[in-house]
Amino acid sequence: MSNIKTQASEEQMAYANVLNIGMWLGLAIMVLTFIVYVTGIFPAKVPIDDLPKYWGMRVHDFNVALGVPTGWGWVPLVGKGDYLNFVGIAMLSGLTILCYAVILPILIKKKDKAYIIIAIAEILVLSLAASGLLKVGGH
Repeated sequence: MSNIKTQASEEQMAYANVLNIGMWLGLAIMVLTFIVYVTGIFPAKVPIDDLPKYWGMRVHDFNVALGVPTGWGWVPLVGKGDYLNFVGIAMLSGLTILCYAVILPILIKKKDKAYIIIAIAEILVLSLAASGLLKVGGH
């Protein structure tokens, strides 16, 4: 074992700080929206008591039977208790994009061309994937 201490770089610390704050914020949002859902503060699109009869269905059959959207179609339903839960999930899903956006100025300042290209590519690829413009997987 070596006694040499390794120190995280500025961009590693920035990424980790954003990820840490975002993770806790996302978790808090998920807990709060779940409480809203189970207490019935907002009405659910699919009542909790009806869920067991749909659990065994294939996703497509579930969506057709209940008339529920796929992809970003949940956004107009955010006022429903069960769809409100998606806010925290979507936030956590986009957190990596935000982390890369935060470290990009640091990488530019350091003139680290390879990592600048990688960070931009990550932002673009993840944003494109999240956008729903690419239709794959039979949805």
